[in-house]
Amino acid sequence: MAGSFVAYHEPGIVEILTIVSFFFILSLAEWLSAKIIRAGIIGQITVGIVYGKPLADILETDWQKTFLSLGYVGLILIIFEGGGLGARIDLLRENFVLSMVGAATGVCFPIGLSYLLLYLGFGYGPVETFIIGAALSATSLGTTFAVISSASSKINLAQTRIGSVLVSAAVIDDVVGLVMSSVIGNLGKIEGGGDINLGWLIGRPIVASIGMALVTPVVTKYIFAPIFRRYIEYHFARFDHISNIVLMTLVLSAFISIAAFAGTSVLFGSFLAGTFLSYLPSKHPEGPFVVMSREEGEREAGKSPTFVHTFERYLLDVQKYLMEPLFFASVGFAIPFVQLWTGERIWRGIVFTLLMIFAKFVVGGWIPFWNFLSPKSLLKRKTSDEANEFTGEATCDSGQHTGKIKRVTASLSGLLLGSAMVARGEIGLLIIEIGYNETSYVSEDGFIIGVWAILLNTIIGPVAVGLLVKYYGKRIAEGEWGLQNPAVSVQGH
Repeated sequence: MAGSFVAYHEPGIVEILTIVSFFFILSLAEWLSAKIIRAGIIGQITVGIVYGKPLADILETDWQKTFLSLGYVGLILIIFEGGGLGARIDLLRENFVLSMVGAATGVCFPIGLSYLLLYLGFGYGPVETFIIGAALSATSLGTTFAVISSASSKINLAQTRIGSVLVSAAVIDDVVGLVMSSVIGNLGKIEGGGDINLGWLIGRPIVASIGMALVTPVVTKYIFAPIFRRYIEYHFARFDHISNIVLMTLVLSAFISIAAFAGTSVLFGSFLAGTFLSYLPSKHPEGPFVVMSREEGEREAGKSPTFVHTFERYLLDVQKYLMEPLFFASVGFAIPFVQLWTGERIWRGIVFTLLMIFAKFVVGGWIPFWNFLSPKSLLKRKTSDEANEFTGEATCDSGQHTGKIKRVTASLSGLLLGSAMVARGEIGLLIIEIGYNETSYVSEDGFIIGVWAILLNTIIGPVAVGLLVKYYGKRIAEGEWGLQNPAVSVQGH
């Protein structure tokens, strides 16, 4: 009723202590799991399982729903900053074809191998198998970008060639996952004789995603960027962070709203919002956003901090210490933990998990293969062979040694990509829960086996990435798929 109000009262001591213990243990679990298994998110998911409905149900249901919403805002911010604002547009464009191939592999292999095991081996129905396979074809964007962020102390994955492939492939997988979830969510209506336009149902998120992906760079480059650079950006230097945060909020809100109403993923919208803002300012040395540090942008009269600087100052701590932990805890809220523990479900879940690890891990195999087939690599091998005819055995041995090092580095980069694609997380849970709760196709056993695979993949993937970055991060960063020199800025661009 309009004009009414919520009566203010002091929260009970039990409520206060529950909230305090939840956030304290959430932080402690993240720190411990980061120290022990190199993947802090595992501790946060575990706390969500314990405090949420799956196990102890300590938090009230309304609190869990609130934390889920706040956590999802945190996921949007993770992708906005890690995938958009911090992305190298030149690397995304340069490696787009490889990203498409990797994403297609990451979708087709899980579904195909699911039919091999679940349909032919365990005797599940074809539609049930498709739904479970679709859930396992997704890649957790939240986990992917959290892994990128946590690895930044060793290697800034967002600035590497392999990182750009990972970002693009994960985003594409998310869009495909949204299409599948839309189809699966309406299967119940279709089987019930509902009046559903199947073509529009499937086509809408595809058309919306492709449309946004094509229109955004065009209008950014030819409309918004020229207007911003000519008429607006120099005024930003007068207000520094204030103008930046206002524009960031408006752009992010606009993109996720357009994405939601168009029928595609708000996560895809947040990614595009970040890339939009990263391209907007001029890149020539005299540009107000071209600064060596945040302090320079704040200090110099004609300069402004970048959008990344503003995010780091005002939003990064909130994202890192509040919203991101809540997001991974909310993933724990959605895991049916008690139902997992029966003999048949355990062994079937583990077998399916191993198969699904391979199904995503194989994406990394494209890196050494792509390295071998690239025109640059072919030209180098041809030139090396011609040179060896004249320079003798010593040069030949040196060339072979260099080639071996490059092959090993490419293989390590492939391992990193494959490991980072393994986590299914929130997208996988969303798809399989839609299939289980909104259709009659997915049995409880099929649902639990799928959850087993999603849970274990979400644990194993980040752990593998953490170990790879710890022991081989520097080697990957210095290799052909590592850190790349930024494109030279051109006056007026």
